[in-house]
Amino acid sequence: MQIRTLFFVIILGAIGALAALNWNTFNTPTELWLGVTTVQAPLGLVMLGLTALLTFYFLVCILYLQSSVMLEARRHAKELQNSRELEASRFSELHRFIDEKTQTVVKQDADEQTALIERLEKLETGVVAAVEQSGNTLAAYIGELEDRLERGGNTITPSRPA
Repeated sequence: MQIRTLFFVIILGAIGALAALNWNTFNTPTELWLGVTTVQAPLGLVMLGLTALLTFYFLVCILYLQSSVMLEARRHAKELQNSRELEASRFSELHRFIDEKTQTVVKQDADEQTALIERLEKLETGVVAAVEQSGNTLAAYIGELEDRLERGGNTITPSRPA
């Protein structure tokens, strides 16, 4: 039990005990001025009734505040749960987006690698053709020199240093 509730119960118990111990005095009629007229009524019972009415009013206020706080807390809990679900869906959407982009980049990388390999093969084919052509040209030059040497006989002699 909270200290406030305990304090409230003690005060109500003291009022009830005071009324029980002084019941005859509480029931004694007296003249009461109501602002407009005078009436004969027991002052103790009137005051006890007003205290009971005030207590009932405060209990209703407490119940209203407690229920409104509980409803507000429930609403906040629902909003928090919705926010968590929204965050989780955004996270999964972001994860899916990153996966798609990663797959796109991997595919582009594979395509670029394939294109690079094809280009290298074309360059290799071109280099091989150029080497073969250079070899053929060189063989033709050598063959032409041999023909000249054979046709000319000994007319062309290599010069030797003396």
